[in-house]
Amino acid sequence: MRISGNLRKRITSTFIATIIIVFSLFASESHTEDSTSHEKFNPGEYIFDHIGDSYYWNIIEISHTNISIPLPVILYSKQQGFVVFMSSKFEHGKSVYKNFQLVTEGDNKGKIVEILPDGSEALPFDVSITKNVAALLFSVFIILWLLISIGNSYKRRGNKAPKGLQSWLEPVILFVRDDIARPSIGEEKYEKFMPFLLTVFFFIWINNMLGLIPIAPGGANVTGNIAVTMVLAFFTFVITTINGNKIYWKHIINMPGVPFWLKLPPLPIMPIVELIGVFTKPFVLMIRLFANITAGHIIALGFLSLIFLFGEVNQVVGYGFSFVSVAFMIFMTFLELLVAFIQAYVFTFLSALYFGMAVEEHH
Repeated sequence: MRISGNLRKRITSTFIATIIIVFSLFASESHTEDSTSHEKFNPGEYIFDHIGDSYYWNIIEISHTNISIPLPVILYSKQQGFVVFMSSKFEHGKSVYKNFQLVTEGDNKGKIVEILPDGSEALPFDVSITKNVAALLFSVFIILWLLISIGNSYKRRGNKAPKGLQSWLEPVILFVRDDIARPSIGEEKYEKFMPFLLTVFFFIWINNMLGLIPIAPGGANVTGNIAVTMVLAFFTFVITTINGNKIYWKHIINMPGVPFWLKLPPLPIMPIVELIGVFTKPFVLMIRLFANITAGHIIALGFLSLIFLFGEVNQVVGYGFSFVSVAFMIFMTFLELLVAFIQAYVFTFLSALYFGMAVEEHH
Protein backbone atom coordinates (compact mmCIF):
# COMPACT_ATOMS: atom_id res chain seq x y z
CA MET A 1 0.00 0.00 0.00
CA ARG A 2 1.45 3.36 -1.01
CA ILE A 3 1.18 6.26 1.45
CA SER A 4 0.48 9.66 -0.07
CA GLY A 5 2.82 12.58 0.54
CA ASN A 6 0.26 14.54 2.57
CA LEU A 7 -0.48 11.57 4.84
CA ARG A 8 3.24 10.93 5.31
CA LYS A 9 3.75 14.57 6.29
CA ARG A 10 0.86 14.43 8.78
CA ILE A 11 2.21 11.28 10.43
CA THR A 12 5.69 12.81 10.67
CA SER A 13 4.40 16.09 12.10
CA THR A 14 2.24 14.20 14.62
CA PHE A 15 5.23 12.18 15.78
CA ILE A 16 7.43 15.30 16.08
CA ALA A 17 4.69 17.17 17.98
CA THR A 18 4.31 14.26 20.37
CA ILE A 19 8.07 14.20 20.97
CA ILE A 20 8.03 17.96 21.73
CA ILE A 21 5.13 17.56 24.16
CA VAL A 22 6.88 14.69 25.94
CA PHE A 23 10.11 16.69 26.15
CA SER A 24 8.25 19.63 27.67
CA LEU A 25 6.58 17.30 30.17
CA PHE A 26 9.93 15.76 31.03
CA ALA A 27 11.53 19.17 31.44
CA SER A 28 8.74 20.40 33.71
CA GLU A 29 8.93 17.18 35.74
CA SER A 30 12.69 17.53 36.09
CA HIS A 31 12.33 21.16 37.18
CA THR A 32 9.73 20.16 39.74
CA GLU A 33 12.00 17.48 41.17
CA ASP A 34 14.95 19.91 41.44
CA SER A 35 12.86 22.44 43.32
CA THR A 36 11.40 19.91 45.74
CA SER A 37 14.60 18.42 47.14
CA HIS A 38 14.84 15.74 44.43
CA GLU A 39 11.54 14.10 45.32
CA LYS A 40 11.33 10.81 43.48
CA PHE A 41 8.83 10.39 40.69
CA ASN A 42 5.85 8.27 41.77
CA PRO A 43 4.40 6.55 38.67
CA GLY A 44 1.38 5.19 40.53
CA GLU A 45 0.36 8.60 41.82
CA TYR A 46 1.04 10.17 38.42
CA ILE A 47 -1.10 7.61 36.56
CA PHE A 48 -4.06 7.61 38.94
CA ASP A 49 -4.08 11.41 39.09
CA HIS A 50 -4.49 11.46 35.30
CA ILE A 51 -7.19 8.80 35.03
CA GLY A 52 -9.12 10.09 38.05
CA ASP A 53 -11.70 12.86 38.20
CA SER A 54 -10.75 16.48 38.83
CA TYR A 55 -12.19 19.94 39.48
CA TYR A 56 -9.95 21.26 36.69
CA TRP A 57 -9.48 20.36 33.07
CA ASN A 58 -5.69 20.22 33.16
CA ILE A 59 -3.73 21.00 30.01
CA ILE A 60 -0.06 21.15 31.10
CA GLU A 61 2.12 22.12 34.05
CA ILE A 62 5.28 24.18 33.39
CA SER A 63 7.56 25.35 36.21
CA HIS A 64 4.91 25.02 38.93
CA THR A 65 2.39 26.86 36.73
CA ASN A 66 -0.73 24.84 36.01
CA ILE A 67 -2.42 25.69 32.74
CA SER A 68 -5.96 24.39 33.11
CA ILE A 69 -9.61 25.16 32.55
CA PRO A 70 -11.48 25.84 35.84
CA LEU A 71 -14.87 24.20 36.31
CA PRO A 72 -17.91 25.20 38.42
CA VAL A 73 -17.89 24.07 42.04
CA ILE A 74 -21.37 23.54 43.52
CA LEU A 75 -21.48 22.70 47.23
CA TYR A 76 -24.05 22.54 49.99
CA SER A 77 -23.09 22.76 53.64
CA LYS A 78 -25.16 23.08 56.81
CA GLN A 79 -23.31 26.26 57.77
CA GLN A 80 -23.47 28.18 54.45
CA GLY A 81 -26.15 26.51 52.36
CA PHE A 82 -25.50 26.36 48.62
CA VAL A 83 -22.18 27.85 47.52
CA VAL A 84 -21.21 28.22 43.85
CA PHE A 85 -17.84 29.39 42.54
CA MET A 86 -15.14 28.43 40.03
CA SER A 87 -12.45 25.92 40.97
CA SER A 88 -9.76 28.50 40.12
CA LYS A 89 -10.40 29.99 43.58
CA PHE A 90 -8.56 27.01 45.07
CA GLU A 91 -5.39 27.68 43.03
CA HIS A 92 -4.91 23.92 42.72
CA GLY A 93 -5.20 23.33 46.47
CA LYS A 94 -3.00 26.21 47.57
CA SER A 95 -5.80 28.49 48.77
CA VAL A 96 -8.88 28.30 50.99
CA TYR A 97 -12.04 29.93 49.68
CA LYS A 98 -15.09 30.57 51.90
CA ASN A 99 -13.76 27.98 54.36
CA PHE A 100 -13.62 25.34 51.61
CA GLN A 101 -10.37 23.67 50.65
CA LEU A 102 -9.33 21.24 47.93
CA VAL A 103 -7.36 18.48 49.66
CA THR A 104 -4.14 17.48 47.88
CA GLU A 105 -3.01 14.62 50.14
CA GLY A 106 -4.31 12.18 52.72
CA ASP A 107 -7.51 10.15 52.87
CA ASN A 108 -9.59 12.95 51.34
CA LYS A 109 -7.18 13.65 48.49
CA GLY A 110 -8.97 15.17 45.51
CA LYS A 111 -12.07 16.04 47.56
CA ILE A 112 -13.35 19.37 48.85
CA VAL A 113 -13.66 19.75 52.61
CA GLU A 114 -15.18 22.52 54.71
CA ILE A 115 -13.12 23.89 57.58
CA LEU A 116 -15.49 24.31 60.54
CA PRO A 117 -15.14 27.04 63.22
CA ASP A 118 -13.59 24.56 65.67
CA GLY A 119 -10.88 23.66 63.13
CA SER A 120 -12.30 20.26 62.19
CA GLU A 121 -13.12 19.25 58.64
CA ALA A 122 -16.40 18.07 57.13
CA LEU A 123 -17.35 16.86 53.68
CA PRO A 124 -20.05 19.06 52.10
CA PHE A 125 -22.68 17.74 49.69
CA ASP A 126 -20.86 18.04 46.38
CA VAL A 127 -22.66 18.31 43.02
CA SER A 128 -19.85 20.12 41.21
CA ILE A 129 -19.27 20.01 37.47
CA THR A 130 -16.06 17.97 37.49
CA LYS A 131 -13.99 16.98 34.46
CA ASN A 132 -15.90 13.72 34.00
CA VAL A 133 -19.26 15.47 34.33
CA ALA A 134 -18.26 18.16 31.83
CA ALA A 135 -17.01 15.52 29.39
CA LEU A 136 -20.22 13.54 29.91
CA LEU A 137 -22.37 16.58 29.08
CA PHE A 138 -20.23 17.31 26.03
CA SER A 139 -20.57 13.74 24.74
CA VAL A 140 -24.34 13.80 25.32
CA PHE A 141 -24.53 16.99 23.24
CA ILE A 142 -22.59 15.29 20.43
CA ILE A 143 -24.82 12.19 20.55
CA LEU A 144 -28.01 14.26 20.47
CA TRP A 145 -26.68 16.33 17.57
CA LEU A 146 -25.62 13.24 15.62
CA LEU A 147 -28.75 11.15 16.10
CA ILE A 148 -31.26 14.01 15.75
CA SER A 149 -29.50 15.25 12.60
CA ILE A 150 -29.52 11.80 11.07
CA GLY A 151 -33.15 11.24 12.05
CA ASN A 152 -34.18 14.52 10.40
CA SER A 153 -32.14 13.60 7.34
CA TYR A 154 -34.05 10.31 6.98
CA LYS A 155 -37.37 12.16 7.29
CA ARG A 156 -36.33 14.80 4.79
CA ARG A 157 -34.70 12.56 2.19
CA GLY A 158 -36.99 9.54 2.46
CA ASN A 159 -35.71 6.57 0.47
CA LYS A 160 -32.97 8.54 -1.28
CA ALA A 161 -29.34 7.47 -0.99
CA PRO A 162 -27.67 8.66 2.23
CA LYS A 163 -25.62 11.82 2.03
CA GLY A 164 -23.10 13.60 4.24
CA LEU A 165 -23.15 12.63 7.91
CA GLN A 166 -25.95 10.16 7.22
CA SER A 167 -23.74 8.19 4.82
CA TRP A 168 -20.97 7.97 7.43
CA LEU A 169 -23.08 6.67 10.30
CA GLU A 170 -25.69 4.62 8.46
CA PRO A 171 -23.35 1.59 8.23
CA VAL A 172 -22.82 1.76 12.01
CA ILE A 173 -26.58 1.98 12.66
CA LEU A 174 -27.24 -0.94 10.30
CA PHE A 175 -24.46 -2.89 12.01
CA VAL A 176 -26.15 -2.45 15.41
CA ARG A 177 -29.52 -3.42 13.92
CA ASP A 178 -28.56 -6.34 11.65
CA ASP A 179 -25.58 -7.84 13.50
CA ILE A 180 -26.51 -7.18 17.13
CA ALA A 181 -30.23 -6.57 17.70
CA ARG A 182 -31.87 -8.88 15.16
CA PRO A 183 -29.85 -12.06 15.82
CA SER A 184 -29.93 -11.61 19.61
CA ILE A 185 -33.54 -10.48 20.17
CA GLY A 186 -35.44 -11.73 17.13
CA GLU A 187 -37.08 -10.26 14.06
CA GLU A 188 -40.40 -9.51 15.76
CA LYS A 189 -39.22 -7.75 18.91
CA TYR A 190 -35.86 -6.13 18.21
CA GLU A 191 -37.28 -2.71 17.19
CA LYS A 192 -38.53 -2.05 20.72
CA PHE A 193 -34.96 -2.12 22.07
CA MET A 194 -33.20 -0.32 19.22
CA PRO A 195 -33.35 3.19 20.79
CA PHE A 196 -31.52 1.99 23.91
CA LEU A 197 -29.03 -0.16 22.00
CA LEU A 198 -28.12 2.66 19.61
CA THR A 199 -27.85 5.17 22.47
CA VAL A 200 -25.62 2.98 24.62
CA PHE A 201 -23.44 2.02 21.64
CA PHE A 202 -22.80 5.60 20.55
CA PHE A 203 -22.43 6.77 24.16
CA ILE A 204 -19.67 4.26 24.92
CA TRP A 205 -17.97 4.61 21.54
CA ILE A 206 -17.88 8.41 21.52
CA ASN A 207 -16.73 8.67 25.13
CA ASN A 208 -14.03 6.09 24.47
CA MET A 209 -12.82 8.14 21.51
CA LEU A 210 -12.92 11.42 23.43
CA GLY A 211 -10.89 9.81 26.20
CA LEU A 212 -8.02 9.33 23.75
CA ILE A 213 -7.78 13.07 23.04
CA PRO A 214 -5.19 14.51 25.47
CA ILE A 215 -6.67 18.01 25.74
CA ALA A 216 -10.10 19.50 26.43
CA PRO A 217 -12.82 18.63 25.59
CA GLY A 218 -11.19 15.19 25.60
CA GLY A 219 -8.92 13.45 28.04
CA ALA A 220 -11.61 12.52 30.59
CA ASN A 221 -11.89 8.90 31.69
CA VAL A 222 -15.70 8.73 31.52
CA THR A 223 -16.16 5.09 30.52
CA GLY A 224 -13.31 4.17 32.86
CA ASN A 225 -15.33 5.53 35.78
CA ILE A 226 -17.11 2.70 37.55
CA ALA A 227 -20.04 4.98 38.51
CA VAL A 228 -20.79 5.54 34.81
CA THR A 229 -20.50 1.87 33.87
CA MET A 230 -22.66 0.98 36.87
CA VAL A 231 -25.47 3.24 35.62
CA LEU A 232 -25.25 1.78 32.11
CA ALA A 233 -25.38 -1.76 33.48
CA PHE A 234 -28.27 -0.79 35.77
CA PHE A 235 -30.28 0.41 32.74
CA THR A 236 -29.67 -2.95 31.07
CA PHE A 237 -30.76 -4.74 34.25
CA VAL A 238 -33.97 -2.68 34.56
CA ILE A 239 -34.95 -3.12 30.90
CA THR A 240 -34.28 -6.87 31.08
CA THR A 241 -36.28 -7.26 34.29
CA ILE A 242 -39.25 -5.19 33.11
CA ASN A 243 -39.51 -6.97 29.76
CA GLY A 244 -39.01 -10.49 31.10
CA ASN A 245 -41.96 -12.66 30.13
CA LYS A 246 -43.39 -15.61 32.06
CA ILE A 247 -41.16 -18.06 30.19
CA TYR A 248 -38.10 -16.10 31.33
CA TRP A 249 -39.14 -16.11 34.99
CA LYS A 250 -40.28 -19.73 34.80
CA HIS A 251 -36.80 -20.79 33.68
CA ILE A 252 -35.38 -18.94 36.67
CA ILE A 253 -37.75 -20.21 39.35
CA ASN A 254 -38.68 -23.63 37.96
CA MET A 255 -36.23 -24.76 35.30
CA PRO A 256 -37.76 -27.44 33.05
CA GLY A 257 -35.78 -30.67 32.86
CA VAL A 258 -33.95 -30.09 36.15
CA PRO A 259 -34.47 -32.75 38.87
CA PHE A 260 -37.07 -31.64 41.39
CA TRP A 261 -34.74 -32.17 44.36
CA LEU A 262 -32.54 -29.34 42.97
CA LYS A 263 -35.50 -26.95 42.79
CA LEU A 264 -37.40 -27.51 46.05
CA PRO A 265 -36.64 -26.73 49.72
CA PRO A 266 -34.67 -27.30 51.83
CA LEU A 267 -31.95 -26.80 49.21
CA PRO A 268 -33.29 -25.10 46.03
CA ILE A 269 -29.88 -24.88 44.40
CA MET A 270 -30.88 -24.07 40.81
CA PRO A 271 -33.36 -21.22 41.55
CA ILE A 272 -30.73 -19.62 43.82
CA VAL A 273 -28.07 -19.93 41.11
CA GLU A 274 -30.39 -18.47 38.47
CA LEU A 275 -31.44 -15.57 40.72
CA ILE A 276 -27.81 -14.78 41.42
CA GLY A 277 -27.22 -14.83 37.66
CA VAL A 278 -29.87 -12.13 37.20
CA PHE A 279 -27.62 -9.73 39.17
CA THR A 280 -24.19 -11.03 38.12
CA LYS A 281 -24.90 -10.45 34.41
CA PRO A 282 -25.16 -6.63 34.68
CA PHE A 283 -22.33 -6.71 37.24
CA VAL A 284 -20.08 -8.33 34.64
CA LEU A 285 -21.10 -5.65 32.13
CA MET A 286 -20.10 -2.95 34.61
CA ILE A 287 -16.71 -4.46 35.49
CA ARG A 288 -15.80 -5.46 31.93
CA LEU A 289 -16.15 -1.96 30.47
CA PHE A 290 -14.57 -0.24 33.47
CA ALA A 291 -11.57 -2.59 33.60
CA ASN A 292 -10.80 -2.63 29.88
CA ILE A 293 -10.90 1.14 29.39
CA THR A 294 -8.98 1.87 32.60
CA ALA A 295 -6.32 -0.72 31.73
CA GLY A 296 -5.73 0.90 28.34
CA HIS A 297 -5.14 4.31 29.91
CA ILE A 298 -2.85 2.85 32.57
CA ILE A 299 -0.69 1.08 29.96
CA ALA A 300 -0.32 4.24 27.85
CA LEU A 301 0.55 6.38 30.89
CA GLY A 302 2.88 3.62 32.07
CA PHE A 303 4.95 4.01 28.90
CA LEU A 304 5.09 7.75 29.52
CA SER A 305 6.16 7.19 33.12
CA LEU A 306 9.14 5.16 31.94
CA ILE A 307 10.64 8.36 30.54
CA PHE A 308 10.67 9.98 33.98
CA LEU A 309 11.89 6.82 35.69
CA PHE A 310 14.84 6.51 33.28
CA GLY A 311 15.38 10.26 33.56
CA GLU A 312 15.94 9.92 37.30
CA VAL A 313 18.84 7.59 36.53
CA ASN A 314 20.26 9.83 33.81
CA GLN A 315 18.64 12.73 32.01
CA VAL A 316 20.22 11.78 28.68
CA VAL A 317 18.85 8.26 29.03
CA GLY A 318 15.43 9.73 29.76
CA TYR A 319 15.50 11.81 26.58
CA GLY A 320 16.81 8.86 24.59
CA PHE A 321 14.17 6.45 25.86
CA SER A 322 11.44 8.98 25.12
CA PHE A 323 11.57 8.01 21.42
CA VAL A 324 10.87 4.37 22.31
CA SER A 325 8.18 5.37 24.80
CA VAL A 326 6.44 7.68 22.34
CA ALA A 327 6.50 4.96 19.66
CA PHE A 328 4.79 2.54 22.05
CA MET A 329 2.29 5.24 23.05
CA ILE A 330 1.39 5.87 19.41
CA PHE A 331 0.95 2.11 18.89
CA MET A 332 -1.24 1.92 21.99
CA THR A 333 -3.30 4.87 20.77
CA PHE A 334 -4.08 3.13 17.48
CA LEU A 335 -4.86 -0.05 19.40
CA GLU A 336 -7.17 1.91 21.71
CA LEU A 337 -9.05 3.20 18.65
CA LEU A 338 -9.95 -0.42 17.93
CA VAL A 339 -10.67 -1.17 21.59
CA ALA A 340 -12.99 1.85 21.78
CA PHE A 341 -15.22 0.29 19.12
CA ILE A 342 -14.90 -3.27 20.43
CA GLN A 343 -15.95 -2.34 23.96
CA ALA A 344 -18.99 -0.46 22.66
CA TYR A 345 -19.87 -3.52 20.57
CA VAL A 346 -19.41 -5.99 23.45
CA PHE A 347 -21.55 -3.99 25.89
CA THR A 348 -24.31 -3.51 23.30
CA PHE A 349 -24.19 -7.13 22.15
CA LEU A 350 -24.42 -8.55 25.69
CA SER A 351 -27.27 -6.16 26.52
CA ALA A 352 -29.14 -7.32 23.40
CA LEU A 353 -28.45 -10.92 24.35
CA TYR A 354 -29.98 -10.39 27.80
CA PHE A 355 -33.02 -8.70 26.22
CA GLY A 356 -33.40 -11.63 23.84
CA MET A 357 -33.33 -14.11 26.74
CA ALA A 358 -36.00 -12.07 28.55
CA VAL A 359 -38.48 -11.94 25.66
CA GLU A 360 -37.82 -15.34 24.09
CA GLU A 361 -40.98 -17.37 23.56
CA HIS A 362 -41.33 -21.05 24.33
CA HIS A 363 -40.45 -23.34 21.42
